[in-house]
Amino acid sequence: MSESMRGTIGKFALLSMTFAAVFNVRNIVNNNIELGLSSAPIFLFATLVYFIPFVFIIAEFVSANKNSESGMYDWIKQPLGTKAAYMGSFLYWFVNLFWFISLLPNVIAYASYAMLGYEYAFSPMVTSMISIVLFAAATHISTKGASWLGKISEIVAYGVFALFAVYVIGALMALNGDTPPVEPITLEAMTPTINWATLGIMCWIFQAAGGAETAAAYLNDVKGGQKSFIKVIIAAGVIIGSMYAIGSLLVNVFVARNDLTYSGGMVEIFTGMAHYFGLSAPLVGRFVGIILFIAMFGAMMMWTAAPVKIHFSEIPKGVYGEKTTQLNKHGVPVRAAWWQFGFVLVMLIANGFGSESVQEMMSTAINLTAGTAMLPPIFIMVAYFVFRLKHDDTPRDFRMGSRMFGMGMVSVLIVIFIVSMTASAFPPGVDLVKAFFINVFMTAVFAGLAYLWISRFEKKAATTSTSTSTSTSTSTSTSTSTKNKTATQTH
Repeated sequence: MSESMRGTIGKFALLSMTFAAVFNVRNIVNNNIELGLSSAPIFLFATLVYFIPFVFIIAEFVSANKNSESGMYDWIKQPLGTKAAYMGSFLYWFVNLFWFISLLPNVIAYASYAMLGYEYAFSPMVTSMISIVLFAAATHISTKGASWLGKISEIVAYGVFALFAVYVIGALMALNGDTPPVEPITLEAMTPTINWATLGIMCWIFQAAGGAETAAAYLNDVKGGQKSFIKVIIAAGVIIGSMYAIGSLLVNVFVARNDLTYSGGMVEIFTGMAHYFGLSAPLVGRFVGIILFIAMFGAMMMWTAAPVKIHFSEIPKGVYGEKTTQLNKHGVPVRAAWWQFGFVLVMLIANGFGSESVQEMMSTAINLTAGTAMLPPIFIMVAYFVFRLKHDDTPRDFRMGSRMFGMGMVSVLIVIFIVSMTASAFPPGVDLVKAFFINVFMTAVFAGLAYLWISRFEKKAATTSTSTSTSTSTSTSTSTSTKNKTATQTH
């Protein structure tokens, strides 16, 4: 890998890449549909209790692993060992295979708004075919490295920042006018109902606030190295968390919660604002559709590249084929990226034939990620706890407080995550057997296969090491015996 191709992106490019990977405007609408205005304080809670501490954890791991290519594998390896590091990075990659299937229909929906001014209802099969073309394009671009992604992400960041600012300013102007918001912003409306369903939905809010670990895959591409990375990642955590909380508070100023849809919700709130200010709703819808299409496609490129780098770039040599893990001059395992495309291709075709509607297709994909989405962060958190417990003397420039504070903070996060993940896997009102099969059994099967794969590799590596050691020992003994015999004959 050519070092001249690395260290090429600046702080704003990294901030943009983190923003593109983490901040997804559809999360504001989706969680508003589920929770109403109470999603605002929950987003604020997730930012303060999870996102910012998790960013600090990432910053500390980065500081302790300055030469890491992708982050996650090395973070877990020192505290928990090779096997756990492999499992953590595998699950991180595996979860995203299903996430692509839920994201791609949204990309197509926003493209439809951009071109037609409304969402055109394609059949599941046609949606799958278009998704395959889009994902192939995203895969190709993602192999071009951080400099390409940085430029694209900067465009995405400018567009989404501007879109968000326009909506916030418009909503505040409306609140200061004579017309009350469609749904009043009151303390009662913002007070969440704490029950099993809410705990399950919080899982998705945590996931919405997550993703900062993807930026660690580009640590070696940042000008200024790990010190610049830490500053940017912390700033990104504060900015993104604030935007989620503010956006969730103002989302129902122009459009009621019950009138929003999952696929077109962001366009709907802007067309609602257009009606309020007497602007052309179709024109505004097209404009918003263009920006959101670019934003979604940019996020998809980040998520196409990062999990592949995290899983395939630092695992031990020999776990997969040499060409599969070989990095190009940009530090990207190209063949692994196209293997990922192959897996998603098969899943998209299966979903296209097996679903009666795009909504059902998305629902299936979302359900398949529910049981696994929180597992990779839990691996990182457990690794951090053990890291502070047993390896706190590791040299690093950044620490999240004292040893006991760090261990206490991450312990609270682990408990919250386990409860939320369980509630998400077994939501109220569903067939428990079906939920177990989709959210637990299937995850356990693939995780079990991955465990057997890495166990087989470790056993093979240990046997090879023993054979090499025995061969070396025998060779040394033979050489010594020959020397002694020669010395005796000479004497």
